[in-house]
Amino acid sequence: MNKVVANADEAIRDMQDGAVIMSGGFGLSGNPENLISAIHRKGVKNLTVISNNCGTTDKGLGILLQSRQIKKMVASYVGENKEFERQAIAGEIKYTLVPQGTLAERIRAAGAGIGGFFTPTGYGTMVGEGKETRVIDGRHYILEAPLHADFAFVKAYKGDTKGNLIYRKTARNFNPVMATGARVTFAEVEDIVEPGRLEPDAVVTPGIFVTHVLKGAYYEKRIERRTVRQLQAV
Repeated sequence: MNKVVANADEAIRDMQDGAVIMSGGFGLSGNPENLISAIHRKGVKNLTVISNNCGTTDKGLGILLQSRQIKKMVASYVGENKEFERQAIAGEIKYTLVPQGTLAERIRAAGAGIGGFFTPTGYGTMVGEGKETRVIDGRHYILEAPLHADFAFVKAYKGDTKGNLIYRKTARNFNPVMATGARVTFAEVEDIVEPGRLEPDAVVTPGIFVTHVLKGAYYEKRIERRTVRQLQAV
């Protein structure tokens, strides 16, 4: 089955207000930039977004914050974004902060059909308030539920027309698990090839998890925070 769509706007044409979306990436690396821009253009609102972070003030998911299209954010890190900070302090956005490893596992659990899992992370803190607890081998654990979504937006390095995907380096964070955790998965890639052109052992996300694939364009690949060192005088 050929799963290629012409562009990001065509991919999300049926998306409605109030959707729950998973958006891949780690910082600004591996962001589905074209799909995020398409959401911005379409103007759908009251979105719940599940992502490791919410971009920066004006990049990545940050543009959807600026346009007030996000109603709730589920994330593990919300630094680098002054607009998120402003909305959170003003009570203009709902948010749930989840430890990073727990966030990844909750998404993976949704894709694997797991009803929940016990983790020691967060026990005895605000993270664990109101959750079922259990003592296993003398250690305290809390029960975490899977995170499901209507749509997953993922970014891969290459994909074939059947939706098989491979990733590069940091972009592999969160994108593969999110591809499995939603009802519909859109994958944007830098290059689309014919079936058989991808090395089978390199495929991370099998095409069975991908609904549509599109070729993205104009990736900025921006450095989120540039760190340099002073040159020593010789």
